[in-house]
Amino acid sequence: MNFYENIVKGAVVVVHFGTTHNDTKEKTIDIINEHLKNHFGKLDFYQVFTSRIINRILSGKGVVHLNTSQMLEKLKEEGYKNIIIQPTYVINGIEMEALRREVEKYSSSFEDIRVGTPLLSTYSNYVEIIEILDQEVGVLEPDMAVVLAGHGTDHSSLSAYPMLDYVAKDLNKSFYVGTVEGYPTIETVIKLLKKDNKKKIILRPLMFVAGEHAKNDIAIDWKNELEANGFEVTLNLKGLGELAGIHRMFLNSAIKLENHIPEDILKKKEAYAKGIL
Repeated sequence: MNFYENIVKGAVVVVHFGTTHNDTKEKTIDIINEHLKNHFGKLDFYQVFTSRIINRILSGKGVVHLNTSQMLEKLKEEGYKNIIIQPTYVINGIEMEALRREVEKYSSSFEDIRVGTPLLSTYSNYVEIIEILDQEVGVLEPDMAVVLAGHGTDHSSLSAYPMLDYVAKDLNKSFYVGTVEGYPTIETVIKLLKKDNKKKIILRPLMFVAGEHAKNDIAIDWKNELEANGFEVTLNLKGLGELAGIHRMFLNSAIKLENHIPEDILKKKEAYAKGIL
């Protein structure tokens, strides 16, 4: 169903976790916002920061960002009926689960509300990310490797990180994926690097923005740990959100929503029960 077919008053909302680092915000969040504004010219544009901690810190500096529930309440009060929401999350984790629950609370307030997907959602997404990073890195010598450090989570979506590592190996790319808060750990990554006789490491964040974790946990703790284990480390703190290929992936996810309504599994089960499907 075409999103614009019966549109009354529409908006596109980009959902970011957020950051307090203006330097990385300008290179990531601001750029993807512009891409979405330019494509969705028929819709009013809005953004939200979902981190209540980041919003509290920014508000103390006089910078106000609405969270998802506040934004949906605002759109409801202002008479919007047709909404496209695109998150800039990496995995289908806790933040994505919270977003879907917040949208569900307000679903009856809108005629049509559609939510896009995070980066690591389908197998093709995993392949595309590896290809984007591989193209940027270029040719690696046999003793070189790229270590990607993700945030991690205690959500079941933690499995996205080892899957990305597995896909990289299946594509014969020397990429090793670890997490700051979860599995694979840095100890796991180091064990595998030694097993594969890697000596020189390009260390970079597997995060949309290079904020606190990148500048502290990765640039300091991970770099020091790798060097203490005898590796020569080159640091690249470019967040995923700085890469044109990643912008394209998020934009394509949002564009898909113009002609695709995300599947409602409960309605599908009802149809199966009635023999309709």
